[in-house]
Amino acid sequence: MTPRDASDAYDDDGAQGDGPGGGRWSDLGRPPLNGTALRRALVREGGLWSDVDVVQRTGSTNSDLVALAEAGKAAEGAVLVAEEQSAARGRLDRVWTAPARSGLFFSVLLKPAEVPVHRWGWVPLLTGVAVATGLSRAAGVDTALKWPNDLLVTVGGEERKTGGILAERAGTDGVVVGIGLNVTLRDDELPVPTAGSLLLAGAANTDRDPLLRAVLRSLEQWYGKWRDAGGDPAVSGLQETYAAGCATLGRTVRAELPGDRSIVGEAVAVDGDGRLVLATAEGVQEPVGAGDIVHLRPE
Repeated sequence: MTPRDASDAYDDDGAQGDGPGGGRWSDLGRPPLNGTALRRALVREGGLWSDVDVVQRTGSTNSDLVALAEAGKAAEGAVLVAEEQSAARGRLDRVWTAPARSGLFFSVLLKPAEVPVHRWGWVPLLTGVAVATGLSRAAGVDTALKWPNDLLVTVGGEERKTGGILAERAGTDGVVVGIGLNVTLRDDELPVPTAGSLLLAGAANTDRDPLLRAVLRSLEQWYGKWRDAGGDPAVSGLQETYAAGCATLGRTVRAELPGDRSIVGEAVAVDGDGRLVLATAEGVQEPVGAGDIVHLRPE
């Protein structure tokens, strides 16, 4: 994978600055990542990660890595990290922004050839489990999962979104998974009041280098289990672990579906296809495979 294809403003060790009058060290509380050190720690013979590139600025790591994969310039296990993104995207084409070096913004390329395509819908859920597991170990903070792809932390007794996951197909045999995680975002930098960060949640560690290593190692472990099980979420332990960490289950929610349709019900399960199962007031259990989920407050 060639970083210059992903961004025209890059340097593993930061030759480029962050703007007029500033440089990569302009905010000493947010030191830059070192791509060389990350590659040395994560890329190993027989491991999943084949390359780790750090770019200072780009539009979207997902868009860049999809393009590299489809051009045959990225292998499975390629990791693209950006210190800052100008056109980051979430689900439903939502725009997401954050100050430079305030979080972890990266994408990975997976090619689960051993897994039937109908089970690839588990990839973003698997990624959520891996991120939560890695952060529990490295940051000392509990991270809950909101179906299908949000990462939640508790700030001042309230649930706040601190991260999100976006999975996109790359050609016929690949999936690019993007992860955005607010790490040192401060109160005055929050884009919306419902946002949070590891810092605001009282994390014991907000050093992005060990956090990124922990998340990628956790993702490698969970992806390996799932792939070795042929994508079976029960055999791999993924379905049970996801349910245990999912803040959506047991809650009354509103599912906003395509076509301006919505369903209100209790989230009772995540089925074998990764769909959220809602029990409605009419006594019907309805699986939801795509949509926006709103956690409703108890009346």
